[in-house]
Amino acid sequence: MNTSLTDTLTDSAASPVAGKTVLITGGTSGIGAATARLLLVRGHRVAVTGRDPGRLKAFLDEVGYADRVLGLVADASDWDSTNTAVTSTVERFGSLDAAIANAGGASADHFRTGGAGVIDGGDPELWAPMVLANVLGPALLAKATLPHLEQSRGRLVLIGSVAGIKNSPGNLYSATKWAVVGFAENLRLHATTRGIGVTVVNPGMIDTAFWHGQAPPIAMSPDSVAEAIGFALDQPAGVDLNTVTIRPIGQPV
Repeated sequence: MNTSLTDTLTDSAASPVAGKTVLITGGTSGIGAATARLLLVRGHRVAVTGRDPGRLKAFLDEVGYADRVLGLVADASDWDSTNTAVTSTVERFGSLDAAIANAGGASADHFRTGGAGVIDGGDPELWAPMVLANVLGPALLAKATLPHLEQSRGRLVLIGSVAGIKNSPGNLYSATKWAVVGFAENLRLHATTRGIGVTVVNPGMIDTAFWHGQAPPIAMSPDSVAEAIGFALDQPAGVDLNTVTIRPIGQPV
């Protein structure tokens, strides 16, 4: 089910703003929230999805820019929910220029085991939501957005990970991010024939709630990743930026 929090918004038509319309899945915290804030400051229109209505409303109340932000309760791993979120964004703002497949994360057992060896020491009951969000989610967003991005000659951004280009033994989260990186190239071959750019952004260690309270000693702000995403969205017409890998200085892997 997908629900618009329109009661927190004003009519965007009353205050027209030049800029792009961008949809961000999982946009209420971490990289997604940082990217939403950055794009709003730069004058764009932003739709963010989240599964928790309370967290979504709190984010909307905090971020401001009510005429240019849309909150949508949606599950990135559910087709109907994702498709409705895309349709609602286009209905609200009139078009779609970019979509960011950001929703996802690692199951809690990855932090208990250190990630490596989760296949042996983890809890299989925790794995399905992670795999669905990380792998199925970007594919569903691509299916829902490609017709609109073809019209706008827009861009799809997938959030991968350094864990998707550097293997870790027995780490299922790493395997899901390898799938994202592979899908980005697979999708590039298809989408660029329709005039759509495809970028995968592979962050290293970031200081977010992702770590379940076990943040690494070397980590960068999610604002840094947001800047990289903004750079991808700012590419001139006819230029396809395919892969951006961003690490904090000092990260050994």
